[in-house]
Amino acid sequence: MTAHRTRAAAIVAIALCAGALMPRAVQAVELNLATVTCDVYENQILAGTFADYSTDPIDTVMWLFGFSIAKSGDRVMYGDSLKDFGFGLDAQCKNFPATSLLAAVTEVKSKRQNPMDLSRLDCAAFAPRHQSLGLSDPESATTLTMWMYGFAVGLSGINRFNPDGLAKFDAALLEHCDQHPKDSLFDALNSPNPAVPRAAAAAPPPQHRRAAPKPAPQPQPQPQAQPQPPASP
Repeated sequence: MTAHRTRAAAIVAIALCAGALMPRAVQAVELNLATVTCDVYENQILAGTFADYSTDPIDTVMWLFGFSIAKSGDRVMYGDSLKDFGFGLDAQCKNFPATSLLAAVTEVKSKRQNPMDLSRLDCAAFAPRHQSLGLSDPESATTLTMWMYGFAVGLSGINRFNPDGLAKFDAALLEHCDQHPKDSLFDALNSPNPAVPRAAAAAPPPQHRRAAPKPAPQPQPQPQAQPQPPASP
């Protein structure tokens, strides 16, 4: 994993200079972060032995990094923090192997270095550079797209990673930027995307109908006293 993380740190630095990403085809089983344990993450996912899961380990870590940043409430990509995040997640999972990957990811507190504010990069500048890096360095572009994909899912309220949605995610992101060039990259990542399902809004508590108030009893008229005839002399 050390070599992977060294490569990933360099990839993030490239992204901050180029500001661009492009996916490659990926096919893998969906991961539910709430049910996958840290033990499975450490000993199967990173080792490449998890059934039907073929995603490159560093791409998985990058997705989780983006997801964790969104969950923290930040709107920033930290270019020199992936390596620190990866080691932090390793340590968290080794200390608590039975915990869920979701809990571990949200507990990791990595360094915040070399920030790129997503709300200050507009779509008009992002999109052409995104496509350019995809042509010049597809492998690095895929890894960075994974970060954005994870960030978008983290904003959505969903805790599942579906690598098969990467190409669809990227195409929808570019389409949004084409239609809304003045939007920031953060706005584009937070917009509806067919590869990023949204958590259903919580249903409001049922409203109990109040019984119609009973009308107040009306006062009954008091019978008037009948006049008495005068007494006889």
